Amino acid sequence: MKGDYQDLVDEISALLGAPATLENRDFRLIAFGAHDSDDDLAMDPVRTRSILTRQSTAAVRSWFEGFGIARATGPVRIPAAPDAGVFRGRICLPVRYRGIVQGYVWLLDQEPGKPGPEPAALDAAMEVAQRIGVLLAEEAKAGADLSREFLAVLTAGRGWQQDMAVAALRAALGPGGDGLHAAVCVAPWPGEAPASVPGAAAVCVVPRRGGGEPGGPAGPGAGSGPGPGSEPAGEPALAVLLRLRSTDALAPALAAVTRLLPRAAQTTGTGGGNAGSGGGKTGAGGGSAGSGGGAGSTSATAATAHRVTAGVADPVRGLADLPAAWEQAVASARAAAAQPRFGPVAQWSAIGPYRLLTALTADPVDDPAARTLLTPAHRELARTAEVFLDCAGQAGRTAAALGIHRQTLYYRLGRVEQLTGLDLDEGEDRLLLHMALKASRLA
Repeated sequence: MKGDYQDLVDEISALLGAPATLENRDFRLIAFGAHDSDDDLAMDPVRTRSILTRQSTAAVRSWFEGFGIARATGPVRIPAAPDAGVFRGRICLPVRYRGIVQGYVWLLDQEPGKPGPEPAALDAAMEVAQRIGVLLAEEAKAGADLSREFLAVLTAGRGWQQDMAVAALRAALGPGGDGLHAAVCVAPWPGEAPASVPGAAAVCVVPRRGGGEPGGPAGPGAGSGPGPGSEPAGEPALAVLLRLRSTDALAPALAAVTRLLPRAAQTTGTGGGNAGSGGGKTGAGGGSAGSGGGAGSTSATAATAHRVTAGVADPVRGLADLPAAWEQAVASARAAAAQPRFGPVAQWSAIGPYRLLTALTADPVDDPAARTLLTPAHRELARTAEVFLDCAGQAGRTAAALGIHRQTLYYRLGRVEQLTGLDLDEGEDRLLLHMALKASRLA
């Protein structure tokens, strides 16, 4: 495949009489033409870095994308900008397939005052770029063909089975397996995996097992195997292994994930897309989702249980930590479903206490102290307690968040203590109640 790219790049170089370079949509170098000119301006810092490190910086990418290359369907001329390290102007040939940009072919433009490539030559070069687009699209689609190896990593038992599955996926991915990746979980996911996902190295559908967790023993809260009381299989989840350019460049990955949500929502008939971003009044008594509305509420649980959400793990380099990254992605998706304020796409780094709560158990929490409080009859008291604890026990903030008088708040907190037998002046009692209220959202 790499040889095919090199041949096509050389063909464009010959057509236009200038050395060409090919990068994918993430500005990673794929192939470049030979350069034998004595012109020092031809090897400016941007071009040199691209060839030597096989990638461009986020700043360079943003600068070039500002000229509309991601939307262009024909050649785009970009002027020189010495301050940005671009000493010579560029000609960018967008590489597209079925309307989707797959990458870019770059050529050095002629100096001002000198004639550039003839229109006929540019048209011929664009035809070659279209052939490159077909190859890049086929390579991207091949990620879906790795579904078996990817699924094996996510469902294998810990130990030698998992090590063998990781080794098989690494071999299938080739050198790309040692790069930077982020694991993503989209749940629930109906049907088959999409044919291709922009920027994905591998895609698969993971069956859900007992407790609503996607996957087998590699999933959070998994034991040594299904026990006598294990639950039957439930709704599946989509697993995506996204390639990243750097640890601080998650925007393309998040955009790709966000585009998957409406597809799942349309098929399941659930609220995807904007779900959670304007979570509104899912809590009992009309409280906002961000203030802990509806803790323990049957209606709140029903409203979020089937909402399509996605979780994004912290970036990992290589595949050795992929099983742990998948656990993070699953936990983040569960947190997004439980707490609408996280939005439809939650990152592991942003879910706070849910990083611990999702790892404790996949089964509903049934602590005796909170059991009565978490019934529908005491929905408003549960919400009051959760907001009070979210506000670090500050009565003024809590009353303002709930829109009630302080005396009303004190009355409700007294009722909470009566129902739970807990002392809200004691730190450990507060911790127990806070965990029970948060964990009830994951049920």
